[in-house]
Amino acid sequence: MKSPAQRRMLRAVVARTERTSPSFVTLTIHGPDLADFTFMGFDQTCRLFFRREGQRELVMPTASHNGWLAQYLLMRTATRPWVRNYTVRAFRPDDGEMDIEFALHGDAGPASVFASQAQPGDPVGLFAEGIGYLPTLEAESQLLVADESAVPALLAILEQAPAGLVGHAYLEVPVSADIRPVSAPRGVTVHWLPRDKDTAIPGQLALKTVMSSEIPTDQRPYCWVAGESRLATGLRRFLVTERDLPRSDVSFLGYWKRGKSSPG
Repeated sequence: MKSPAQRRMLRAVVARTERTSPSFVTLTIHGPDLADFTFMGFDQTCRLFFRREGQRELVMPTASHNGWLAQYLLMRTATRPWVRNYTVRAFRPDDGEMDIEFALHGDAGPASVFASQAQPGDPVGLFAEGIGYLPTLEAESQLLVADESAVPALLAILEQAPAGLVGHAYLEVPVSADIRPVSAPRGVTVHWLPRDKDTAIPGQLALKTVMSSEIPTDQRPYCWVAGESRLATGLRRFLVTERDLPRSDVSFLGYWKRGKSSPG
């Protein structure tokens, strides 16, 4: 993971929302503080702070370094906001706007509820984090894999990729209606993997599909895989032990773990 050199707590408000597909919603936020956001591109994440139900104000930590977490944990629940990690889907500094895309999980989590019910003017807080997409110089092709929690990150990677990139991208989504046009280099083959009525753990369809696919052996690939922890760790283990990829050629990011809620 590569982090920004400088970062501080920023405030913004919701400008508008858009239901991207049945399982995804995009929030556009804006505000003068975004001029100080250090944008690194690709799969960059940020900590997103938002109010709990019943809170009138958004009270945030003030530290401009990782000390924010200690401050956060010392806050009373009555004033402590929710905080979750999300990908910067798009950033338009000239307009002072940022898009953050959410994969919805019904009413099961506070972030899904917030994204589904957000209204213009709702306050949010931001703290820049880094990028995990770090292709090696030796890579001749790329293998990019995501479940729905990492689909926004993978789409951002493809949109910002160099025109000469070659490889395969696998995007697992809950339903076929989540499939959308993708802006990707001509050399990248995009595979959408809708689960539809399949009740398997998210990420397992992508894992099985990639494991059963032909991975070219005449080119040294770089692999980026993100999503539910069993997808990330399972595919890394397969690529390293069964396909003899160097560990340094595989970036794996467990965005979430089934059965375990995020802190906060």
